[in-house]
Amino acid sequence: MPELPEVETVAADLRPQLIGSRFAAAHIHWPRTLAAPDAELLDAQIVGREVIAIGRRGKYLLVHLDSGQTLIIHLRMTGQLAVVADDSPLLSDPHLRAAFDLADGRHLTFTDARKFGRIWLVDAIEQVVGKLGPEPLDWTFTPEALTERLQTRRVAIKALLLDQTVVAGVGNIYADEALFMAGIHPLRPAASLTGDEIVRLRDAIRAVLQESIDARGTLLRDYRTPYGQDGAYQNHLRVYQQTGQPCARCGASIERIRVTQRGTHFCPRCQS
Repeated sequence: MPELPEVETVAADLRPQLIGSRFAAAHIHWPRTLAAPDAELLDAQIVGREVIAIGRRGKYLLVHLDSGQTLIIHLRMTGQLAVVADDSPLLSDPHLRAAFDLADGRHLTFTDARKFGRIWLVDAIEQVVGKLGPEPLDWTFTPEALTERLQTRRVAIKALLLDQTVVAGVGNIYADEALFMAGIHPLRPAASLTGDEIVRLRDAIRAVLQESIDARGTLLRDYRTPYGQDGAYQNHLRVYQQTGQPCARCGASIERIRVTQRGTHFCPRCQS
């Protein structure tokens, strides 16, 4: 599933393509893709509306309209967005789940092979993203804020990092990478982390996310960027999907276990 860096990359690629454009129609080809409102009301409310900004909250893409409403798109596992011309083969792609006509003749397409992606049009983004934890790259994500979310929790720290109410946007890839950078074993109870370890973990989360954004995300399996060069952070992964490879820090073999049913990668010597 695309995580924060991948969604941030998609947002950055779409801004020059969409900002200033107006919607002319909305077409929902897979009804369950649209979470709210219904297709008829979506079309009525979006026609003629101008895109004034494109942002992100956690793993959710936010398309802000001049009406004050926001089109929220969650890519989930295989969702992909692109702005295309009228003759694009994407408009007849069997995995096309939604298409938005633009007033200039182009189209915003949403293809999704696994059908897990979702779209909302809402008056307030809190209707969808209100329960998310802090943004890890925001100044409010302090060691104190992270401590508050961890200090009474006895579950594995890796499991909590995957909990979007604890910190928004971090998924399997960057949880593994941040824990390695911070030298913390993924099975450590969250409440056992010391103050120094929480500072290291907070800094590591921010560092790996920013590194990946700078590299346009991690190109694995289904993630592709809408335009430009695809993600390259897969070339810099230290532990994720590196099972059996020597640790770059100490030379020990990277190991793989499962935490909350997710493959988890770590160095048995560097992480304690």
